[in-house]
Amino acid sequence: MLPPRSIWEGTLVEMEKEEVREIEADGRDSSPEGEKQEETSPAGGAVSPNEELARLSAALGEKTKEFVSLNDRLLRLAAEFDNYKKRVAREREEFVKSANEGVILEFLPILDNLERALMASKMHGNAHGLVEGVEMIHRLFLSTLEKFGVKPIQALGKEFDPSFHQAVLQVEDPEGRENIVVEEVQRGYILENRVIRPAMVKVSKTHVPRSALDVQDSEPLDLETENLEPRT
Repeated sequence: MLPPRSIWEGTLVEMEKEEVREIEADGRDSSPEGEKQEETSPAGGAVSPNEELARLSAALGEKTKEFVSLNDRLLRLAAEFDNYKKRVAREREEFVKSANEGVILEFLPILDNLERALMASKMHGNAHGLVEGVEMIHRLFLSTLEKFGVKPIQALGKEFDPSFHQAVLQVEDPEGRENIVVEEVQRGYILENRVIRPAMVKVSKTHVPRSALDVQDSEPLDLETENLEPRT
């Protein structure tokens, strides 16, 4: 006689549940082993001291090579800069020499004219001709200076300006002018709007008549004797 259907179905359900529990138990038992295998795998293992020392030695070697390369480059740059300074100094010296040569060539015609004027005065004994020759040389000299940007300072009759003038003496001016350049002792010059030598000048001051000085000296002192108290 077969058991009832309900008992048979219940037994199957229990068997299926038991199989599920066994599968879950097998899964829990296999998971830690897999984790342990991953933890003990060579890829995730600790680095040995020898391997670390080898890595540090290799890094030190690379840095040493880099230092040697940079030091060599620095030495080459220092040598190139030293050569550059020497070349610039040599070029500057050559430029100054060539510039002086140009200035000398500009002034040689003035010397030639001066020699001609002296020779003519000795041959003909003409003082007037010597004066004309010197005046011509003076004009040529000024024009040559002007080529190099040098111009004389116009001081005579101008108001005294300490930026361009150097006063050496003050003189009374009968016309009553004050602080005016009345005489030029030595001419001054400017180079490209810059004073290279100020003009030495005499400057005017207001003229005080002698009679006014005598009047001031002869005036008696006004003493208020009435307010003076006698000494006791």
